[in-house]
Amino acid sequence: MSEAKAPDESAVDQLNFKDGDYVQEFGYDDDVDAQLRDQIEATIGSELFDDEAQEVVDAVILWWRDGDGDLVDELVDVQTTLDEGGVVWLLTPKAGREDHVSPADVQDAAPTAGLHVTTTARVSSDWSVTRLAPKRNF
Repeated sequence: MSEAKAPDESAVDQLNFKDGDYVQEFGYDDDVDAQLRDQIEATIGSELFDDEAQEVVDAVILWWRDGDGDLVDELVDVQTTLDEGGVVWLLTPKAGREDHVSPADVQDAAPTAGLHVTTTARVSSDWSVTRLAPKRNF
């Protein structure tokens, strides 16, 4: 059995988290990249807030898979606790992986939810991340 490869430090750096950031996580399930989560928590110096938290947060991490429901609705919902200037990091299974989400689906959903797609990057062997910023930031 092979050991899971840790995400590149540069991948976590791409998320622009810093010590003291408040980050809320949505869509957690058994298939998330645990090592990436651990590195994010190490970077921010605390655990991620779960989807029930009501604290105002600097960023949101949303793990999203094909079949999880309506992406527009979820993107609207996850912004409830997001501080002004905060961003949503949408993590989706990479192309070729089970439950892959088409980039076109993200491009279609983001503007309807009041978000703008800014960048996409690979953050692990199974997950890609898309940075979504509120339109008011542009």
